[in-house]
Amino acid sequence: MKIKILTMVFLSFLIISCNHGKKSNDNVEMNKESDMKKQGNTSLKLKLEEIKTAFALKADDHIKRAYKEGIESVEKTGIESTAKQVGDKAPDFTLNNALGEPVNLSDYLKKGKVVLTWYRGNWCPYCNLTLHALQEELSNFKAHGANLIALTPELPDESISTSEKQNLQFEVLSDVGNKVAKEYGIVFQLTQEVAEMYNQAFKLNDHNGDQSNELPLAATYIINQKGEIVYAFLDADYRNRAEPSELTNFLKNH
Repeated sequence: MKIKILTMVFLSFLIISCNHGKKSNDNVEMNKESDMKKQGNTSLKLKLEEIKTAFALKADDHIKRAYKEGIESVEKTGIESTAKQVGDKAPDFTLNNALGEPVNLSDYLKKGKVVLTWYRGNWCPYCNLTLHALQEELSNFKAHGANLIALTPELPDESISTSEKQNLQFEVLSDVGNKVAKEYGIVFQLTQEVAEMYNQAFKLNDHNGDQSNELPLAATYIINQKGEIVYAFLDADYRNRAEPSELTNFLKNH
């Protein structure tokens, strides 16, 4: 009798232990799946921070100082407050896309709202990462009645390269000479030191086809069908970008 009882107790502990082990394994698998989902949904901001961290570790002090002073010089111009703001009328424009076809802002506004964004060029890692993140969010923009248009001061041949490399499914327009960017008030001139570095490392003037050493802010606007700016992301620091998911949330609620 005692042996039977002891045997039953032992079997009970064995079953409980096995079930506990199974639950532990299930929890591990669930945690792994959750981590994978989190990694897939990593915000653009966190990915940009990774580039900043890598730059801080690898770049020499001379370059870090020059870039820091370059950002500060943009801040001192007051461009963030003098650029087009929420409530302003968005200047209309017609620019050629990567295929040389004219694209008109007002024509796009007939279809719905427009998310209008600028990037510096395909030589900029922050820009490439941002374009990829916008591409991933594009279906959500469209679901809320908006199209995406990206402008760059690069020559058309360079924008074609960007489109092909990123497999972008939205308009990439060449704003040669920053003509449209100037109408939006987002153009600034690089410091001489940074301009020399950009030309030596990235051949900036070749990309843009001029010697102006001017670039646009990495600005993002949302324009409603009345042609009014209803959202504006303006930052003197080119390393900071509008978060795509936040753009979707804005479109959803406005």
